[in-house]
Amino acid sequence: MTTFVLVHGAWHGPWAWDRVVPLLHAAGARTLAPDLSAPGDRGLRDHVETVVATLAALDTRADEVVLVGHSYAGLVVREAADARPDAVDHVVLVDGWAGHDGASLVSLAPDAFGQAVRAAAEALGDGWRIPAPPPVAFGIDDDGDAAWLAARLSPQPLRTFTEPTRLTGAVDRIPGTALCCRPETYPFERFGDEVGYRTLALDGPHDVMLARPEPLARMLLDTRSFKNRKRAV
Repeated sequence: MTTFVLVHGAWHGPWAWDRVVPLLHAAGARTLAPDLSAPGDRGLRDHVETVVATLAALDTRADEVVLVGHSYAGLVVREAADARPDAVDHVVLVDGWAGHDGASLVSLAPDAFGQAVRAAAEALGDGWRIPAPPPVAFGIDDDGDAAWLAARLSPQPLRTFTEPTRLTGAVDRIPGTALCCRPETYPFERFGDEVGYRTLALDGPHDVMLARPEPLARMLLDTRSFKNRKRAV
C-alpha cells in the first residue's frame, strides 16, 4: 500500500489537503498530514523533526512512502528525507522551494521577498512572526474559497524562512518529482531541475490543492510508478 505523507506550506495547516485526501483514499492509498502550524517561535529544524517523527511511525517494510511538500515545505521534506532515506520511496514537491545544503527560503527567493517578510514581521509580528498574506497571494480568487482560506491562515515564524537546510546528500539518491503550477509565480521548475527531479507542469494556482484537487491527486498517484534514482540505503 502507498502512504502519502502530505506536508503543508507556510501559513497553512493540515487542512490544506482536505480536498485531496478523499481522492487519494478512493484510489486505495493512505495519507498522513503532519501539523507544522503549532504556535510559538519555531524554525525549519522544528518542522523537519515533526516530519521525521511522522516517518518513524510508519511500517516502511510494508508501505511505499511518498513524501509530499507544498511550497515552503519543499525544504522541510527534503531535509526530512535526507535524515530518513530508508523510510522514503519518492519525494514530491508541489510548487516547492528546494535547494542544496545550506539553502534557505530567503536565500532562494528574490531579495525583495526577504525584505518584505522581515519588514512584515518587524512591523506586525513582534519581530518573529510573519502575518499571513491574503488568499489572492496564493492564487485563490474564488470568493467562497478565498473566505474559507482566509479564516484558516495563521502567522508563520520568520525563522522557518531564514534557517538553512542541512543535507548530507542522502536525499539526492531518492526519486523526486517537482509538480510546477502554471502560471509560474516563483522559479519552482528551476528549483526542481537543479536538485535533479523530474519536472511536470500542472495548470492551476499556487494553492492548487484547494483550487484543482482532482488533477493534483491524479499526478500524485502517478508518481508511485516513476523511479528516477535508486532508493537510498
